[in-house]
Amino acid sequence: MLLHIVFAGTVQGVGFRYFVKNKADQFGVKGFVRNLPDGTVEVMAEGDEDVLREFMSAIENGPPLAEVTELRYEFIDKDGGFSDFEIQY
Repeated sequence: MLLHIVFAGTVQGVGFRYFVKNKADQFGVKGFVRNLPDGTVEVMAEGDEDVLREFMSAIENGPPLAEVTELRYEFIDKDGGFSDFEIQY
C-alpha cells in the first residue's frame, strides 16, 4: 500500500524532511520525502495500511517549527518498490 501526502504551510526550512525521515525509520516504512518548488513537502510512503495510518498521524503536524495549514493525502493500492526511506533533493 502507498500513502501519498502533500503538506502546505510553513513546511520548508524547518527540518520537516529530517523529521519525516526519522519517523519513517521508526515505523519501518519505505519511500521518500522531498521539497516541491511551490513550497510544499511531498511524502510517498509504502507499507502496511495500518502502519501507514499511524505514520501519518505521527507526522501530520510536523516538527515544532512547522505550521501545517493543509494536508492532502491519498492511499494507493499498489506496491511502490522502494527499498528504504530517503530524503530527496
